Amino acid sequence: MSRVMDARKSAAGAGPFAPLRNVTFRAIWLAGLISGLGWLIQTIAMSWLMATITPSSVMVALVQAATNLPAFILSIFAGAIVDNFNRRKVMLMARSLMTVTAVALTILVALGMINPWIILFFSFLAGCGIAFNDPAWQASVGDIVDRKDLAAAVTLTSVGFNTVRSVGPALGGIILASFGPLTAFCLYTLGHLAPLAVVWRSRWKVPVSRLPPEAMLTAISDGIRFTSLSSEIKTALGRGFLFGFAGIAILALLPLVVRDQLKQGAIAYGTLMAGFGAGALLAGLASTTLRRKLSDEQMLKLACTACATCTLCLSLTQSPALAAIALMLGGAGWVLGWSGLSISVQWASPRWVVGRTISLYYALTSLGLAGGSWLWGMVTESYSLGFALQASTAASLGVALLGFLLPIHQRKDSDVSTPDSFEAPTLGLDLKPRSGPIAVKIEYRIAPDQVEAFLTLMQQRRRAQGRNGARRWILTRNLHDVTVWTETFRTPTWHDYLRFNYRRTAVDTTLNDSLVDLHQGDGAPEVTLSIERPTAVPRKPGIFRSDTPHG
Repeated sequence: MSRVMDARKSAAGAGPFAPLRNVTFRAIWLAGLISGLGWLIQTIAMSWLMATITPSSVMVALVQAATNLPAFILSIFAGAIVDNFNRRKVMLMARSLMTVTAVALTILVALGMINPWIILFFSFLAGCGIAFNDPAWQASVGDIVDRKDLAAAVTLTSVGFNTVRSVGPALGGIILASFGPLTAFCLYTLGHLAPLAVVWRSRWKVPVSRLPPEAMLTAISDGIRFTSLSSEIKTALGRGFLFGFAGIAILALLPLVVRDQLKQGAIAYGTLMAGFGAGALLAGLASTTLRRKLSDEQMLKLACTACATCTLCLSLTQSPALAAIALMLGGAGWVLGWSGLSISVQWASPRWVVGRTISLYYALTSLGLAGGSWLWGMVTESYSLGFALQASTAASLGVALLGFLLPIHQRKDSDVSTPDSFEAPTLGLDLKPRSGPIAVKIEYRIAPDQVEAFLTLMQQRRRAQGRNGARRWILTRNLHDVTVWTETFRTPTWHDYLRFNYRRTAVDTTLNDSLVDLHQGDGAPEVTLSIERPTAVPRKPGIFRSDTPHG
């Protein structure tokens, strides 16, 4: 028990504000607050503008869907780009797109050229910028701050946005009611300039690979393979999809709750959104203490229960004050759920693939948010607003109960760093980067009484090797000398073999050391590298001569 408590304290870092001591993180974080304030003002204006120009509940709910859908479509490509290229430049590109989009939308509003489809189109474009910026920023957090402060930094990123959420929506409602949507969109545009300038001026150290960038399809394939073989990440992705699908009803249907159920206007909408943000802020400040006492799974169950309580109360009340209290609870559950899931993905991801795992996380959770927004809008239109909110309540409780079958795993004490200590072996052939496939054979000699322990480790080994890029992995036993076991796998090219070794984490090294301890032979297990050659007609004369110097 004490070891678990120590791991939780280590995961919490020195405190909830420890990452702010880092100058680069603090500057980008503060600029993000300014950008987030402008974003929330724009969100209020966009959602309320849609609610006033169309009676369709589906179109109102689709504002959230249009913003989140690009993350599902583009994040898989964004992740490969984030892991293969300079993350700061990716952020600059994404921020520039968001700024240009904001300028164009402001101009159209000023000219009065606005309709529901234009609103959805520009929401989609803004979402495209987010699809590239958010994975690049989240992946960069681990480069900027120490690992012990990673959980606090991820939580602060969420808390920062929800801090401005506590005042931004109310401010947006006042601006919208007093000055109209054009002023709101102008402020939204200006809010993008601060993070653009800060990222342009900031520099931080990013691990540089000795090898050239992977091809896009290869990088995507490696990211998907790593994720599919990581039970921790798969569980976080699945639960995140369902959490967003169930809980997005709070934000997607709130304009309808204000307009149809509470019979209020834009200022009340902004005030209620402020209550949501205030709850998120309080939960963020308390998250460090909660993480020391509760497991990740318990935190997610708590978050789901809070969101379910919020939607149930919204479906039953006609009092703005009670609705505000319910939304505070919903905001608390929202930030606890998302920050916890994001931290779980980051803890389980080595730096070489973190951009891709985060992007896959964003893709599936954004699909859940977009799909949920559409579904709850359709349910409202087909049945009633109260029925949709109560159905969302049941769905959120279902996500909590799913934890008994698919719990979020603890990975806080695992070291997924990748020590840069691998030296390429000396070869008899002059291999080119794309020479291959490369066959790897590792021979172990295992005593009969150690076979069971060896096979248990090999089950872990198979997943570890597959995550790092090994293909066609098999384990064979010699029928003549039953103490001899051979691990065999392939990599497509020589460069893929080098990448495979550079990706080995400290956890993988510990597993390898455990296998070496079981080996009964003289010295370490023997590793044999071979290059596969076809037996078909050679493409060039002499290419298969035994004395050829090329791979």
